[in-house]
Amino acid sequence: MASIEPYEQGRVENIRRRIEDGLANLKTVEVDRGRLEQEMIYYIEKLDISEEKQRLANHLGYFRETMAEGHGQGKKLGFIAQEMGREINTTGSKSNQAEMQNIVVKMKDELEQIKEQVLNVL
Repeated sequence: MASIEPYEQGRVENIRRRIEDGLANLKTVEVDRGRLEQEMIYYIEKLDISEEKQRLANHLGYFRETMAEGHGQGKKLGFIAQEMGREINTTGSKSNQAEMQNIVVKMKDELEQIKEQVLNVL
Protein backbone atom coordinates (compact mmCIF):
# COMPACT_ATOMS: atom_id res chain seq x y z
CA MET A 1 0.00 0.00 0.00
CA ALA A 2 2.87 2.36 0.71
CA SER A 3 4.03 2.13 -2.92
CA ILE A 4 0.62 3.44 -4.06
CA GLU A 5 0.92 6.66 -2.02
CA PRO A 6 3.05 8.70 -4.48
CA TYR A 7 0.60 8.01 -7.32
CA GLU A 8 -2.43 8.67 -5.18
CA GLN A 9 -1.37 12.20 -4.23
CA GLY A 10 -1.21 13.58 -7.78
CA ARG A 11 -4.18 11.61 -9.00
CA VAL A 12 -6.86 14.01 -7.75
CA GLU A 13 -5.23 17.00 -9.39
CA ASN A 14 -4.82 15.08 -12.67
CA ILE A 15 -8.52 14.18 -12.66
CA ARG A 16 -9.52 17.78 -11.97
CA ARG A 17 -7.25 19.07 -14.73
CA ARG A 18 -8.53 16.50 -17.23
CA ILE A 19 -12.18 17.41 -16.55
CA GLU A 20 -11.52 21.14 -16.78
CA ASP A 21 -9.53 20.73 -20.01
CA GLY A 22 -12.38 18.71 -21.50
CA LEU A 23 -14.87 21.39 -20.58
CA ALA A 24 -12.63 24.11 -22.00
CA ASN A 25 -12.58 22.27 -25.34
CA LEU A 26 -16.38 22.35 -25.50
CA LYS A 27 -16.38 26.19 -25.76
CA THR A 28 -20.09 26.38 -26.60
CA VAL A 29 -21.22 24.96 -23.25
CA GLU A 30 -21.81 27.32 -20.35
CA VAL A 31 -20.73 25.75 -17.06
CA ASP A 32 -22.09 26.49 -13.60
CA ARG A 33 -18.87 26.57 -11.54
CA GLY A 34 -20.67 25.69 -8.30
CA ARG A 35 -22.30 22.66 -9.84
CA LEU A 36 -18.98 21.65 -11.43
CA GLU A 37 -17.28 21.78 -8.03
CA GLN A 38 -20.03 19.62 -6.51
CA GLU A 39 -19.72 17.04 -9.27
CA MET A 40 -15.93 16.97 -9.02
CA ILE A 41 -16.07 16.49 -5.25
CA TYR A 42 -18.54 13.62 -5.73
CA TYR A 43 -16.38 12.04 -8.44
CA ILE A 44 -13.17 12.39 -6.44
CA GLU A 45 -14.80 10.95 -3.31
CA LYS A 46 -15.87 7.89 -5.33
CA LEU A 47 -12.21 7.34 -6.23
CA ASP A 48 -10.89 7.87 -2.70
CA ILE A 49 -9.12 4.78 -1.37
CA SER A 50 -8.33 5.96 2.16
CA GLU A 51 -10.96 3.65 3.71
CA GLU A 52 -9.65 0.67 1.77
CA LYS A 53 -6.10 1.44 2.89
CA GLN A 54 -7.20 1.67 6.51
CA ARG A 55 -9.20 -1.56 6.39
CA LEU A 56 -6.34 -3.40 4.65
CA ALA A 57 -3.92 -2.19 7.32
CA ASN A 58 -6.32 -3.48 9.98
CA HIS A 59 -6.64 -6.84 8.21
CA LEU A 60 -2.85 -7.13 7.93
CA GLY A 61 -2.45 -6.43 11.64
CA TYR A 62 -5.13 -8.97 12.51
CA PHE A 63 -3.48 -11.51 10.18
CA ARG A 64 -0.16 -11.09 12.01
CA GLU A 65 -1.85 -11.35 15.42
CA THR A 66 -3.63 -14.52 14.35
CA MET A 67 -0.40 -16.05 13.08
CA ALA A 68 1.24 -15.33 16.42
CA GLU A 69 -1.52 -17.25 18.24
CA GLY A 70 -0.05 -20.52 17.07
CA HIS A 71 -1.53 -23.69 15.63
CA GLY A 72 -5.08 -24.23 14.42
CA GLN A 73 -5.52 -20.82 12.85
CA GLY A 74 -5.54 -21.86 9.17
CA LYS A 75 -9.22 -21.29 8.41
CA LYS A 76 -9.22 -17.97 10.24
CA LEU A 77 -6.17 -16.85 8.25
CA GLY A 78 -7.98 -17.87 5.07
CA PHE A 79 -10.97 -15.70 5.98
CA ILE A 80 -8.73 -12.74 6.79
CA ALA A 81 -6.90 -13.19 3.49
CA GLN A 82 -10.25 -13.17 1.71
CA GLU A 83 -11.08 -9.80 3.34
CA MET A 84 -7.66 -8.48 2.33
CA GLY A 85 -8.43 -9.49 -1.24
CA ARG A 86 -11.67 -7.50 -1.18
CA GLU A 87 -9.84 -4.35 -0.13
CA ILE A 88 -7.15 -4.88 -2.76
CA ASN A 89 -9.78 -5.44 -5.48
CA THR A 90 -11.69 -2.31 -4.49
CA THR A 91 -8.45 -0.32 -4.52
CA GLY A 92 -7.78 -1.60 -8.04
CA SER A 93 -11.23 -0.70 -9.29
CA LYS A 94 -10.94 2.80 -7.85
CA SER A 95 -7.35 3.41 -8.91
CA ASN A 96 -8.07 4.74 -12.41
CA GLN A 97 -4.32 4.99 -13.07
CA ALA A 98 -2.06 2.47 -14.79
CA GLU A 99 0.80 2.68 -12.29
CA MET A 100 -1.51 2.08 -9.36
CA GLN A 101 -3.21 -0.80 -11.15
CA ASN A 102 0.20 -2.41 -11.74
CA ILE A 103 0.91 -2.22 -8.02
CA VAL A 104 -2.51 -3.73 -7.27
CA VAL A 105 -1.68 -6.66 -9.57
CA LYS A 106 1.51 -7.23 -7.56
CA MET A 107 -0.49 -7.03 -4.35
CA LYS A 108 -2.92 -9.64 -5.69
CA ASP A 109 -0.03 -11.90 -6.65
CA GLU A 110 1.50 -11.65 -3.19
CA LEU A 111 -1.88 -12.30 -1.59
CA GLU A 112 -2.31 -15.44 -3.70
CA GLN A 113 1.05 -16.64 -2.42
CA ILE A 114 -0.14 -16.00 1.14
CA LYS A 115 -3.35 -17.94 0.43
CA GLU A 116 -1.33 -20.87 -0.90
CA GLN A 117 0.75 -20.92 2.28
CA VAL A 118 -2.42 -20.79 4.38
CA LEU A 119 -3.77 -23.79 2.47
CA ASN A 120 -0.54 -25.63 3.19
CA VAL A 121 -1.12 -24.97 6.89
CA LEU A 122 -4.64 -26.40 6.77
